[in-house]
Amino acid sequence: MTRVLLTGFHPFGGSSVNPSWQAVSLVAADPPPGLTVTTARLSCVFGTALDELRAAVEQSDPEVVVCVGEAGGRPGVTVERVAINVNDARIPDNAGQQPVDGPVVEGGPAAYFATLPVKACVAAVRAAGIPASVSQTAGTFVCNHVFYGLAHLIATERPAVRGGFVHVPYAPEQVVDRNEPSLPAATVAEALRAIAVAAASTEKDLRIAEGAVH
Repeated sequence: MTRVLLTGFHPFGGSSVNPSWQAVSLVAADPPPGLTVTTARLSCVFGTALDELRAAVEQSDPEVVVCVGEAGGRPGVTVERVAINVNDARIPDNAGQQPVDGPVVEGGPAAYFATLPVKACVAAVRAAGIPASVSQTAGTFVCNHVFYGLAHLIATERPAVRGGFVHVPYAPEQVVDRNEPSLPAATVAEALRAIAVAAASTEKDLRIAEGAVH
């Protein structure tokens, strides 16, 4: 059994739900065969989220870590390729913090690549009939903060762990009064199951074009 840690976030920005936690909870309730899934719900707060992530990693000792967050406006599930060492918040986090142009880790590298098989994960989601793509940016808010913090933890302390970040669209109940793309939590959970299985079983990532031209 491969040990997998999935994390989602508390709601933020005035929303009453966060689709990342909705979907992660569904996966934990019905994990894929061959995987032992544990979860952690992270605060949408700079600094605190990394402390909670570290505690979850220490407690569960995972072989695969997939952190999940909301990216409102994106139409499909996006697997992130790169985490950057920048906190630059357009809105305050849930503690009222709004860092501008500060590092996630003082003195850390400018960026890290995910250690998940990113393209294989995307292919697995598409094979399940769910829209997915590779994303070249996780933004500069708490999602990227967590992604970079995870990547730094892997690089400095847990090199055997495969880890990365996945962004998911709004839940339908978040967009009933606006024209924005969304996916049901059950669909997102199915995508996360496919990603977890691909991450646990893929020795070498696919070599296929998934880059951006703009």
